[in-house]
Amino acid sequence: MERPAWAPRSIDISVPSVSRIYDYYLGGSHNFEVDREAARRAMEFMPGLPKIMQANRAFMRRAVRYAVDQGVTQFLDVGSGIPTFGNVHEVAQAADPGSRVVYVDNDPVAVAHSQAVLEGNEHADVAAADLRKPQDILTSPQVERLLDLNRPVALLLVAILHFVEDADDPYTAVAQLSDALAPGSMLVLTHASYEGIPLPPERAGGAVDVYKDIRNPLIMRSRDEIARFFEGYDMVEPGLVPMPHWRPDTAPEDEDPYAFSGFAGVGRTA
Repeated sequence: MERPAWAPRSIDISVPSVSRIYDYYLGGSHNFEVDREAARRAMEFMPGLPKIMQANRAFMRRAVRYAVDQGVTQFLDVGSGIPTFGNVHEVAQAADPGSRVVYVDNDPVAVAHSQAVLEGNEHADVAAADLRKPQDILTSPQVERLLDLNRPVALLLVAILHFVEDADDPYTAVAQLSDALAPGSMLVLTHASYEGIPLPPERAGGAVDVYKDIRNPLIMRSRDEIARFFEGYDMVEPGLVPMPHWRPDTAPEDEDPYAFSGFAGVGRTA
């Protein structure tokens, strides 16, 4: 397999990557055949996976605009993935040119491509770090340079927590990040769940098994389990809901049924 110029030499391009599979679902070009093969296998069970990812991105953009409207112009996007059209910095800086954004990912392709996209943008950067090690994120040079943690920050955890197993204690990781943020900060979150998927759970489970096979288990949590991530936050209306129902720009009934899979919400500290 020929290595494209944008692929860092350090990565094994024969192993599928969650962020590159996500890029494929969104119609991106920074993925390999091994990623596309895994995505197609998952889509055999859940053909609406691209619709779910599109709903994730659309919710993220609405939440970023909401944050800026509420005076929050600092963003920490953990598990940000490979940049595609309508990224956090594009949406935030269109609403307020002074907005500052730090992306965080542990995928070298996502980090390398983010660096290329952000070149020349003094108010946005990317850090190579892992959600499971919150202190590495908080003490990264990028966070220390761009974000003032004494002022409110919007912490984005969009489509990432369902890749953190219970054994890695995602609740503690989120709490440690949240505890480092100033009053008035926000948590913007989406999470996969069997609830809302327009398929029997056993069929949806076939897609989950594909992620297990590529050693990136997809952890489907219940609404109550997802709500626990918001401990310490006051939920913003309409609460923890299917993605198309969170402050929609268009009528939710016009959305694809798969877009209602899983949950999205925004919380704010007092």
